[in-house]
Amino acid sequence: MPELPEVETVRRGLNQLTLSQEITGGDVLLQRTIAYPFSVDEFIHRIKGNTITTWHRRGKYLLAELSPASSLGVHLRMTGQLLWLDQNEPLHKHTRVRLFFGDKQELRFVDQRTFGQMWYVPPSVAVESIITGLAKLAVDPFSPEFTVEYLADKLKKSRRPIKTGLLDQSTVAGLGNIYADEALFKSGILPTTLGIELKLPQIELLRTAIIEVLSASIAVGGTTFSNFLNVKGVNGNYGGEAWVYNRTGEPCKVCGNVIQRIKLGGRSSHFCCQCQH
Repeated sequence: MPELPEVETVRRGLNQLTLSQEITGGDVLLQRTIAYPFSVDEFIHRIKGNTITTWHRRGKYLLAELSPASSLGVHLRMTGQLLWLDQNEPLHKHTRVRLFFGDKQELRFVDQRTFGQMWYVPPSVAVESIITGLAKLAVDPFSPEFTVEYLADKLKKSRRPIKTGLLDQSTVAGLGNIYADEALFKSGILPTTLGIELKLPQIELLRTAIIEVLSASIAVGGTTFSNFLNVKGVNGNYGGEAWVYNRTGEPCKVCGNVIQRIKLGGRSSHFCCQCQH
């Protein structure tokens, strides 16, 4: 699933390629991809003629400000891709939505697993009232509000393993399996440690590590372990730099001990039992 660095990479690409361009039309190939409005015809009618002014990211959501005064929301979910292509490019069999622009360009939403969604939010309507998942999000790791005190308060009563807690979007917005593993490694914390067991110095290290691993991944365009592509169809490069994620059985880059993998809450967790305690 695309996590914060991948979504941020897409946002930056969209801001380079799609701004000040009018949406001249569209085509919905899979109806359930459109979460709002419920009529596909209404979605196309409403979005046609709008111009994209900027793209924002909130957690793993992408939000486009449209002129006049409406919004477009996108969640890539597990396998979604937003690709900026020539309209004559052959359609991928998993193409779900096409938004047309001038000069024969289009923004194409490709989604193999079909869990991705798009929303059109009308003028004068609160975005959170339509894209209800936004209201449940915690603060962003790059927000000034993401302080040691904030994270400590979120974890001080948690009897869940810290890895499970970090995946909860009401704890940290945008953090997912890859970067939770990486941050826990960099902060020297085992994924099985309960949130309530963490001391303030550990939480301080964890906060710093979260920001560092996310920043490092954004700098190289995110991670491609399966099918993530940026808007130009290019893979992310963080996978080759990962400390523990997806490296089961390989030697730790710090101590040489074998990287282990366990399941927590149905998700894989990768760690080094020598470097993490």
